[in-house]
Amino acid sequence: MLLRWGRGDEEALERLIPLVYQELHRIACRCMAGEHVGHSLQATALVNEAFVRLVNGKAVAWNDRAHFLAVSARVMRRILVDYARARTYQKRGGDAVRVSFDEALVVTSAVEPDFVALDAALVALAKFDERKSRVVEMRFFGGLTVEETATVLNVSASTVMGDWRFAKAWLKREMRGHADAV
Repeated sequence: MLLRWGRGDEEALERLIPLVYQELHRIACRCMAGEHVGHSLQATALVNEAFVRLVNGKAVAWNDRAHFLAVSARVMRRILVDYARARTYQKRGGDAVRVSFDEALVVTSAVEPDFVALDAALVALAKFDERKSRVVEMRFFGGLTVEETATVLNVSASTVMGDWRFAKAWLKREMRGHADAV
């Protein structure tokens, strides 16, 4: 159905919408899992934005499901990073709203992923090794399995696992340095 949609078949798109939406929602829930309760960007909003960008984007020659998921991962990464940057802008005083001291003391125990720092680290990793950066993007943002990632990248599953282990360690070190600089 992806291939037919890529060739402009509107009927294929109509049948594909529920399947695509369900898959995107699964990915979005995974991406949003670390966000605190009450976070203003919810999984459904992330899905809706990703879906609009994917459907309204330029025609893509979809190879298969894994290729679609890889592109979806990149779209969701961009949305989350853009949202995090906008939120950081707000925290630094853009359109500032004053809150009382008591309201400022409300704390959540949830650890929030730093998508801006992760994006910067992934950009740095891509300069060092593009494939390792893509492995993280597909696995973390797209929820692709090792096998699906291997198919998209045209490498073995063991290569993906090696890249995944290296990239996680590299990103952890890189992001720790970012946290120390803040």
